[in-house]
This record gives sequence, structure tokens and C-alpha cells, in this order.
Amino acid sequence: MSIRSITRETPVIATPRPDDGRTSPQLLELVRQSRRHRLGRRRSFPGSRLLGPLIIVVVWQSASALGLLDPRLLTGPDAVAGTAWTLIADGTLAEHVGASLSRAVFGLAIGTVAGVVLAIVAGLSRLGESLVDGTMQIKRAIPVLALIPLLILWLGIGEEFKVTIIALGVLVPIYINTYSGVTSIDRKQIELAESLGLSRWQYIRSVLVPGALPGFFVGFRVAVVGSWMALIVVETINATSGIGYMMSQAQLYAQSDIILVGLVVYGAFGFVSDALVRHLERKVLSWRRTLAS
Repeated sequence: MSIRSITRETPVIATPRPDDGRTSPQLLELVRQSRRHRLGRRRSFPGSRLLGPLIIVVVWQSASALGLLDPRLLTGPDAVAGTAWTLIADGTLAEHVGASLSRAVFGLAIGTVAGVVLAIVAGLSRLGESLVDGTMQIKRAIPVLALIPLLILWLGIGEEFKVTIIALGVLVPIYINTYSGVTSIDRKQIELAESLGLSRWQYIRSVLVPGALPGFFVGFRVAVVGSWMALIVVETINATSGIGYMMSQAQLYAQSDIILVGLVVYGAFGFVSDALVRHLERKVLSWRRTLAS
């Protein structure tokens, strides 16, 4: 049987074409129903995460304007903004912000590098897992703040002590999530790497690192916020600079507006740093298709 005869005997199902570029009402109804029944979240609009904080500020300002708040205990946002502008103008806020940023960045960098290295060591071999994972689980059960008396005996109360506390607070979430990402790699990918004859370094670069990146970014987001939380504590211990020191001094003189300025700065640090990590995560993991992407 020839191709031509097959063509003649086979019925051709014609697809309907819209006349003059118009679509039928049935087709429009199907499109509407598919949109109504679409599962998952829609894309967020730019700046949508600021909606919640903006509502809080509006309610706070309204309560202050109506006299529902005692200004000696909780001043309004307008007074806080005026105090912040005064601290910016005389350079006080910039000095304390610079000191806090340097401590947080150094502690975050040290804790991140240490956590990633330990997670790879524990995830690559059973010996590394035996040596590292048990120790890290014990460290996980011990609060970082419980180590402050011992670290003061070892390091004193200088900058080394403060950076070490921040690094230890960052270490655990980085290790836990990166280690989980390393050990959750599909065994089929490992078998494929072995069949291709990849070396240890090629396996780490091509299989292990891409597979562990999602877990690392989860831990990194937690660690970034954790670094600011640890910073608040260490800057109240014999510090002479930093946002925490500024807030402690304001507490002695019942200056609630300065305390609130410090809280706003800490909150802004956390919000901006988390947004930067999320942006970096979307860029690095652009190959993933998730609800957050």
C-alpha cells in the first residue's frame, strides 16, 4: 500500500479555525474556567512584602494620634522618624550601624564557611559523618547564649567574643540544611556519575553542589536572620558601639524613641538581607520551577 493510498483512505480531522480573528463563546468560557480553577499561588507584585509592615505603621500612627499610647512608653512613628533623622544628621546612627554591620558580616561569613565545609565532610563519607554529625547535633541542642560565660573566660569581652557568638549562631542552620541537601541527592544521579567515570572533584562540582544548593539557601536565610538576633545580645555585653549599645544607653534615660529607632534598624537589616538572599536564590536556582519562583 502506497503512502498516497493511505492518505486517501485515512480520514482527516479538521481543526476549527476562528473566523475573522474571533473566538467562540464556548472557548472563552473554557479559558475563564481554567483560570478560576488554577491551583497554586499567583505571582506577587513588586513590594508586596511591605504591605504587612505598612499596615502596622498605619495602625501605630493612628493609635498615637488618637492618644491611645503613652508617649513615655511608646512614641509614635512620626516622633521615631524625627529622632532617626537627628541621629543621622549628627552621625551617631551611621557610627553604630557601621559597627553592627561589621560584626554581623564577619560572624556570618565565618559561620557560613565553617557550616558548608563541615556539611560536605559529613555528607561525603561515613567517617566524616561519624566524626562531625554527632558533634553538630550536640551543639544544636546547646543554645548559643548558654556558651557566653565560657566564651567570656576564653576570649574576654572584646570583638573576638562577639564575632564568635554570631558565627556559632550561624553555624548550626547552615550545617543542618546543607547536610540535608547533600544526603538527599538521588542515588540514581550518583550511579550515573559513576557510570560516566567522573572524578571526585567532578562529582562535587556537577552533582553534589547543585543538589545541595536548595538546602543551603534555606539554611542561609535562617542564618542571616539568626546573625542579627545574636548581634542584639552581644552588643549589650560591654560594648562601646553598635545598635544594641545605643539602645542600652537609651534605656538608662527612658528614651523610648531611640530604642524604637534601634528596633526599626534591626528590622530593616533583617528584611533587606532576607530579600537579597531570596533574590540571589532565584538567580542561582533559576532552573527550578517552584511556588516561590
